[in-house]
Amino acid sequence: MKESGHNRRVLVTGGAGVIGCELLSILLNNNFTVLSVDKNPLPDEKVELLSLNNPNLTHLIKDLSKDSLEQLIDFKPSAIFHLAAVFERSKESPQFWNINWNENTLLSHRVVDIVREIPSLKSFVFASSYLIYSPELYMCEHQQAPVPLNEESHVNPRNITGASKFYTEKELEFLKEYIAPELRIVNARIYRVYGKGSRDIVSRWVRAALRNEEIQVYNRQNRFDFIYARDVALGLYNLYLSEESCGIVNLGCGISTSIGEVITALSSLISVKQSKDMGQVEQYEASTADIIVLRNLTGWEPETSIQEGIRHIIEYERGIL
Repeated sequence: MKESGHNRRVLVTGGAGVIGCELLSILLNNNFTVLSVDKNPLPDEKVELLSLNNPNLTHLIKDLSKDSLEQLIDFKPSAIFHLAAVFERSKESPQFWNINWNENTLLSHRVVDIVREIPSLKSFVFASSYLIYSPELYMCEHQQAPVPLNEESHVNPRNITGASKFYTEKELEFLKEYIAPELRIVNARIYRVYGKGSRDIVSRWVRAALRNEEIQVYNRQNRFDFIYARDVALGLYNLYLSEESCGIVNLGCGISTSIGEVITALSSLISVKQSKDMGQVEQYEASTADIIVLRNLTGWEPETSIQEGIRHIIEYERGIL
């Protein structure tokens, strides 16, 4: 996608998050003018590490679920990357009910709604989730080979986070059909993200190992498509650059890795206090992303192996101890 200087203005929601910071770095390195919006400030360690102290970046601390969005409209972006979201564990708690409504469903509705007031907007890239796919496809009572999920796989959101993501996809579909037919919309269904400074299980285990704490391991045989946050950001950016990209696109590595294999990779890089196997406490899960569409649209695929990603996280966590 070739952009002239006057329209290289990009809005990123959730810019202070683990994916958001990486995306800001990529956009700034490619000379975009960026407005980042998040309810949290940019992490100090990420500002230094990713060179985010840049005159082309403005970061607003704002609650997108209730604060005025006039500054976003006035920015006149040519593209929006909508990353802002909250997650809990796959089996969500009752306390997450209102949080999900406000910070996923309502927040996303408000971001989608302002599209009508931004005539400069050409592209909208939404960070959706594989949680939209039916868990019956990849969860069962017995171990099974990893099930590759593609963009046509049956939909039945696994939890209320997945339901919220699916609803936002449908709102964007409605927007394109009835209000903004020229808008290019990409719904990137992202798989199991881990990265620097995250609350994901990989980062928590790294922090525990560095503190010489015992690691508790549940569901050792479960398999996921783990994707490093920097690769997610690169994937979103490459989907934005590809003018052919639109609709639903899986964003994963295309590799299924078990929890046990993650522990093995971690143990090969750092001393891990004897981990405690807590057994299988839920159905077996075995999923992976079919990324043929991603490859065909972008000519790109994630390159960071689970071992390399863990090494990056260890270096990062050691640096902020």
